[in-house]
Amino acid sequence: MAKVLTITLNPAIDVTIQLNELQVGEVNRQESVEIHAAGKGLNIAQVLKDLGHEVIVSGFLGTTNKQIFDDHFKEAQFQPEFIYIEGETRQNIKIAEHSGRMTDLNGKGFLVSELDKKNLFQKIEMILPQVDVVAIAGSLPQGFSVDELQQLIKLIQQQGKKVALDTSGKALVAAIECQPWMIKPNTDELFESYQLPAATYAEQKKLFENLAKIEHVVISMGEDGVNWLHDTHPLHAKAPKVIVKSTVGAGDSLLAGMIHGLINGFSDEETLKTATAIASHAVTQIGFRIPNAETLNQLKAQTTINSLSESDANC
Repeated sequence: MAKVLTITLNPAIDVTIQLNELQVGEVNRQESVEIHAAGKGLNIAQVLKDLGHEVIVSGFLGTTNKQIFDDHFKEAQFQPEFIYIEGETRQNIKIAEHSGRMTDLNGKGFLVSELDKKNLFQKIEMILPQVDVVAIAGSLPQGFSVDELQQLIKLIQQQGKKVALDTSGKALVAAIECQPWMIKPNTDELFESYQLPAATYAEQKKLFENLAKIEHVVISMGEDGVNWLHDTHPLHAKAPKVIVKSTVGAGDSLLAGMIHGLINGFSDEETLKTATAIASHAVTQIGFRIPNAETLNQLKAQTTINSLSESDANC
């Protein structure tokens, strides 16, 4: 198995509240609350670890409430290489309803200093010789610009390492200019970033023909499945029907599954089928752990993979 570095620049403590139905402006009774260390890079790391890969996790963390992260790293057997800075890591409140609807109240995050950023870049440069792939995921903290995100990507690429990226908005636009190995936006994020339609394969193909060349563009489309754009054999995955409990971590699970398949040399069809099955299972739970082999194989059997063409109006 490979060794992967995940970078979470703006992690969070997720507080997930389950209830029947959110009544805005009323007193609501929660059914359960789960609190855990989170962030898109950490979610990706968890899935990759469950799949058997060695994982190093890095980024920024606040010192005030770091214990929950330290405990998580020990339990998950991650190798932590974070830069600890003054202040608190943000909290994200997630309200999960029985219908599957999720309401997010995301914290802003800490402010990183010039010294914090310098220390992170130095640490990443030291780690790179140990790893095969780097995944950068999530939003940018205050004080970390899109130009600095580009510098980070270029630092990794200069060491000959593959960069997989999952972010949105101006950060996504800036990252695409650096031609990472893989990106995993969803259709809403593409529209937000470029103000152009990206709901179908034809629209997606047209959009990316005018952007920097990226080897693997993986576009999650919710109930409509996943489109994987690459030169040799663009594919569409139709996900199995499942009961949605929470969408948190689904996109992260998809990206982790794609990394897993590609670095293990799976066929294109097997890579996308495995990644889609893992993501489908993620929405059935609060969390994003890998199902047992039997459940995963059942979900893979229910996942349909087809070739894409511009005539595919619904893909």
